[in-house]
Amino acid sequence: MTRTGDVDAIVVGSGPNGLAAAVTLARAGLSVRVHEAAATPGGGARTEPLTLPGFRHDVCSAVHPMALASPFFRAFGLADRIDLRVPEISYAHPLDGGRAGIAWHDLDRTVDGLGRDGRAWRRLLGPLVAHEAALTEFTASSLVRMPRHPLVAARFGLRALAQGGPAWNVGFRGEVAPALLTGVAAHAIRPLPGVAPAGAGLVLAAHAHARGWPIPIGGSGAITAALVDDLVRHGGEIVTDAAVEHLRDLPPSRAVLLDVTPRALDAIAGDRLPGGYRRALRRFRHGDAAAKVDFALSGPVPWAHPDLARAGTLHLGGPREEIAAGERDVARGRHPSSPYVLVSQPSAFDGSRAPAGHHALWAYTHVPAGSGVDPTEAVTRQIERFAPGFRDLVLASAARPATRLAAENPNHVDGDIAAGATSLTQLVRRPVVARDPWRTPIAGVYLASASTPPGPGVHGLAGWHSAASALRHEFGLGLPDLAP
Repeated sequence: MTRTGDVDAIVVGSGPNGLAAAVTLARAGLSVRVHEAAATPGGGARTEPLTLPGFRHDVCSAVHPMALASPFFRAFGLADRIDLRVPEISYAHPLDGGRAGIAWHDLDRTVDGLGRDGRAWRRLLGPLVAHEAALTEFTASSLVRMPRHPLVAARFGLRALAQGGPAWNVGFRGEVAPALLTGVAAHAIRPLPGVAPAGAGLVLAAHAHARGWPIPIGGSGAITAALVDDLVRHGGEIVTDAAVEHLRDLPPSRAVLLDVTPRALDAIAGDRLPGGYRRALRRFRHGDAAAKVDFALSGPVPWAHPDLARAGTLHLGGPREEIAAGERDVARGRHPSSPYVLVSQPSAFDGSRAPAGHHALWAYTHVPAGSGVDPTEAVTRQIERFAPGFRDLVLASAARPATRLAAENPNHVDGDIAAGATSLTQLVRRPVVARDPWRTPIAGVYLASASTPPGPGVHGLAGWHSAASALRHEFGLGLPDLAP
């Protein structure tokens, strides 16, 4: 193939999607250059000493439900490149009085632990777990495309509709199982109940029982390091501290793939975009935000329920109705009195994260978009509710309000870590309704961020799909082999 200008392809942004795109293009034999505005690559998939010496914390993402399920990471052989530790408890949900719902990696064990609601849990998730590969194929690309497994897609859709509506408690008799499901649905940062968060929760719950929710040994930065290493070994390069404000700032190339939001694409491409497409980009809406706290602890979290020490992820916030009320408050621009808090305890599985006998704890809560409120006290209070004595273990903490998350990563507009609201409309129109939403109207320019299907998460799929489109349309090539 004939090269034009300095390189064949340029990728703007080095988050997991940008790096996935760059690796795919380089493996196809193209010369690739990545432009990254920050001083280091990785976007939210970085691990740094945020609190005290010897403690290593994940800057944004910590647990990776898609690391083993993502078709891109499976093709890339991520599990053969880094150590992904799968906890026997994928996620857990403490309740007052020392009770807890436990989502074991083993579906049967989860069902047994849920007592009278175990059968309802199996009916809801069993068919999705049994056909997890087909479910992943359907949800890992544009929903505009015809599913290859329509029966699986239909089962999933009916369950999302049921759990996303006012009758979401039908079938459950107790409090624990609904809370357990609500905690995973709340990852979407949307009002509950809702079809989109219900769908997201069902997919995540299916992955929890099918492949597990792995924790990378060494931190999320290990995923970035594996991608960067492969890119460099195949001739690619990364230029850091290299913000791109306009397409004309870039050297000549045959393809440009942008791991940016629709808002940034509008600014970077400007008048080169047709008016209708620019209006579609400006209609794209960002959601509410996360605010994060990292803790350095002198010992393990003293959870009231002993099994919680074995969980990789915990969802805090009380029963289903309490979490739903808190998420409604966030959507109305208020900070909840009882916030939803997502906790990861990686040092329980990875001794490299903290000095011997100590622990690193990762936590975030949901807040209104653009919030500048320090979340430390709200998060600490909610953890203390289910782990009395937690405060006494805190050696240091580092807070990241939503405004700081936005300042550190331009894709996290106002603290929206999903790069766009995960509403039902925007799961279909992300940012436009099209079979190939990664391809823009400008010849050779592609969108490769979580603002395209399949949306948020560390899975590399948006970048992979974008690269596949660019390879097909600009170079007449198919997807290359990505195996180690």
